[in-house]
Amino acid sequence: MSPSFPTKHLLRLMPAIAATGLFACSAFAQEQSPTDAVHKNSLLGSYMAGRLARSHHDTASAVTFYRRALERDPFDPQVAENSFMAEAGEGNFVRATALAKRVLTNQPTHRLAHMWLATAAMKERQFGAANEHLIKSAGGGPIGDLTATLARSWVRLAEGNSAGALDVLRNFRIAEAAQNYVRYHRALVSDLAGRRADAAREFEAVFRQDPRTPRLALAYAQHAASGGDVKLARSIIKDHLDKVGGGSQPMIRALQGQLQGNEVVRLLIESPEQGYAEVFYGLGEALASEGGVSLASIYLQISLMLRSDSAFTLAALANVHELTKRYDAAIETYNRIPPNTPLQDAIEVRKAVNLNLQEKVDEAKVLLEKQAQKSPDDVRPLVTLGDIMRSHKRYTEAVDYYNRVIALTPRPENKHWTYWYARGTSYERLKNWPAAEADLLRALQLAPGQPLVLNYLGYSWIDQNRNLKQGMAMIEKAVAAKPDDGYIVDSLGWAHYRLGNYRKAVRHLERAVELRPEDPVLNDHLGDALWRVGREREARFQWDQALSLKPEPEDEVKIKQKLQNGLARAAAAPPAKKSKQAVKPEQPRKRVDRQTNTVSPFQ
Repeated sequence: MSPSFPTKHLLRLMPAIAATGLFACSAFAQEQSPTDAVHKNSLLGSYMAGRLARSHHDTASAVTFYRRALERDPFDPQVAENSFMAEAGEGNFVRATALAKRVLTNQPTHRLAHMWLATAAMKERQFGAANEHLIKSAGGGPIGDLTATLARSWVRLAEGNSAGALDVLRNFRIAEAAQNYVRYHRALVSDLAGRRADAAREFEAVFRQDPRTPRLALAYAQHAASGGDVKLARSIIKDHLDKVGGGSQPMIRALQGQLQGNEVVRLLIESPEQGYAEVFYGLGEALASEGGVSLASIYLQISLMLRSDSAFTLAALANVHELTKRYDAAIETYNRIPPNTPLQDAIEVRKAVNLNLQEKVDEAKVLLEKQAQKSPDDVRPLVTLGDIMRSHKRYTEAVDYYNRVIALTPRPENKHWTYWYARGTSYERLKNWPAAEADLLRALQLAPGQPLVLNYLGYSWIDQNRNLKQGMAMIEKAVAAKPDDGYIVDSLGWAHYRLGNYRKAVRHLERAVELRPEDPVLNDHLGDALWRVGREREARFQWDQALSLKPEPEDEVKIKQKLQNGLARAAAAPPAKKSKQAVKPEQPRKRVDRQTNTVSPFQ
């Protein structure tokens, strides 16, 4: 999911997430299991194992180890702080609240502990205590100040002081990057305070600057519809859809249906508690999008403390688990989302994706087939099935699913090019080139200039000694469009290799390896090109490097042979200036089959 609100620019105000002053947790960098770090049954062992687990985003294990450490020394301030962070990240609200109090006895200015206790107080409607904790949580940098200020405005509104709530926001001074987010909350507060005209002005100003954001479009349209201006609400949704190219988030589609049916529409935020939760949800999702997953998970758990059934927040938390490769936790979190929300179909797809990432392919397939039967007009489960089968080299099954997708797309548009591209690459792997070529040409017709299609089709032609000039032009165009894509740059280098232009091949393949040093295929290609220009020692180095990167078994055998014998002299091509035809070297190019996510389930 993309961030709920355009806050990513304000996150650049800080040099790193740690600069917010909200937490300090050094990563234990060694690549080993927590139990191997030191003996886990000792105080030091449990503490170090907890730190290691948390540095690997395994907060569930971190909780276990820190609890053991606390049993041995319940008064150690570092153990208490790290245990609080782990418990908070896991959403263990009772234990985290108790630990937050303990943390403050040792570190009275610990900002995140104050935020946590402020939220606990807000939940108990102890507004004075909540406000005091939020005041003490400020001062740790732009994100901390922004969080505390927005949350304080909602506490003031909960106290019945709407003028004070708006004053908090009006008097807040922060960099321009964050001003729209502050205005968004001014609009929400104004709505609940009964100041609809003020809310309308704030919504209008922010929406005109960024109509692409689904959460903002929802809030503004629901504001308009709840006040009886259905025409304005429909125009907001239309403007949003026009800007995002017709694709829409499920909640947007659901609201569009409500407006068409003239159903009663309520405000997006209906209470100060929900508004407070919105602060931590929006910033938490934005932090996750910028890589600050540890802090993001705690922000999202704070939001859930006040709004435990929020589909958006739970989906955002599940996404954090996905980013940290905790696929079981992601599925469990998706299962907490109340059934029958507009997100339900997308949730089932995401669960299947997570099952596939755990190599539970058959379980994923059953889930997606069931979803396809439930929603026969929805292409998302079928597209995902095709992508999963393709990723596991089950190309015949992939083609069958893409056939069903294309059958459900009678009037293809630019955005549908991926269907034909995916099916075409599957056909190519099945050695059905006529069908593959037809699909790739159709994809290019739908999306002229699309680098992936240009690259795949252009190289395929060169590989077959056909349309050489046109194929090379396609690859060069793809590289111009995506000069930092190592795989596409590799295609250009390998195309030159196939044509016997070995010096040009070396130049481009060296660049490809710079961009993707971890890929064994690209390192192997560079080794071949280096050998052809007489740089045999460097060639062996690249082959050795490719071998260390765990290539496919059949490639491993070939690389070992080249390390032993080099490349056959007889296969060398004439110089590039004499080359009129594509040269067939002894090793055909190993394609790098990157999966293209043809559909984002939450769009």
